Amino acid sequence: MRASGGATATAARRLDARLVAPDAERGERVGCYAGALAGTVFATVLALRAQHTWLPLIVIAVVAFDLFGGTVVNATRSAKRRFHRPGRTRRHHFAFVAAHVQPFALALLVPGFGWTSAGAVYGLTLAGAACVLVAPTDLRRPVAFAVSALAITAATTSVAVPGELAWFAPVLVIKLLLAHLLPER
Repeated sequence: MRASGGATATAARRLDARLVAPDAERGERVGCYAGALAGTVFATVLALRAQHTWLPLIVIAVVAFDLFGGTVVNATRSAKRRFHRPGRTRRHHFAFVAAHVQPFALALLVPGFGWTSAGAVYGLTLAGAACVLVAPTDLRRPVAFAVSALAITAATTSVAVPGELAWFAPVLVIKLLLAHLLPER
């Protein structure tokens, strides 16, 4: 019995290291999971009210868990140590942003979230990341806030998405441009 408890604890630590960060403090882990859970519940309730079927519901819930949780994760000191450790380059950071293809998953599987909207949100996020990464180090924070405000404004006023997914572009931008790209000072 003791071996399985140890195996469970080890598996939980590995999961925490993967989802939050290696050596994340207890408060960081709690905050990250609480943010992920709250965002997932909120987004799922909105999707249920919009009467989505089970597959779009699952996709929306998984995307919400990743984005809401990732917004908190990327803002923690533990994640900052992981993502901004020596040897990490602008290319690494841009690749991390580019790997977030959730707009296309939504376009593929959620009715009403079109490919044009997916491309626009993805393009705005990549363009914002490029602006932040080419900015001089001492100007990255204000540039990140400027391009985030512009990207969120453009996405919420110019891109057609179902009302139940109005949270998507702002949370994606905050997770990637503000939480991920900005190092701990």
